[in-house]
Amino acid sequence: MVQIVIRGSVDSNSPPEWLLVELQGEMVSRHNSGLAGNVMGDLLYTKEGVPVLIVGHHILYGKQVKLEKPFAVLTKHPGHSQDSLGGHDSDDVTQTPMETNQQGPTTTTYSVSALIKRKLIFKTRPKPIITNVPKKV
Repeated sequence: MVQIVIRGSVDSNSPPEWLLVELQGEMVSRHNSGLAGNVMGDLLYTKEGVPVLIVGHHILYGKQVKLEKPFAVLTKHPGHSQDSLGGHDSDDVTQTPMETNQQGPTTTTYSVSALIKRKLIFKTRPKPIITNVPKKV
C-alpha cells in the first residue's frame, strides 16, 4: 500500500486558480513538435464576458462553466528524508512514509500547485477570420 502526503500552500495563501480549456477536435502544431511550451493562440473576453479564442486565422466563441468536482494540480517532491520534512508545521502536514523497496527513510510528498474550478468550453467549429477580400477587377 502506498501512502502519500498532500501539502496545501506553503506560505498559507490559497493556491492560484487555473482554467481548463476544452476544445472539440484536435490541435496539431505546424512542425509536429508538440504543443508543450508553445503559444497556442490568444484568449480574450468580450464586454459581456464571453471567452474568445483566436488560433491562427480562426476564431472560436465559447462559454465558461463551473466544474462539478474541482481538480487539484499536484507537484511531486520525491525522496525527502524525515529530517527535511521536520521543518514544516505538523498541524498543516500529515507526514506518512511511503512503502518502497529502498533502504533508508524516504518519503514522497505532493504539494498543491493550483486548483481548477472552472473550464472554458469551445463547442462550435472555428470560423475563419477574413480581413480583406479583394474585388475582381
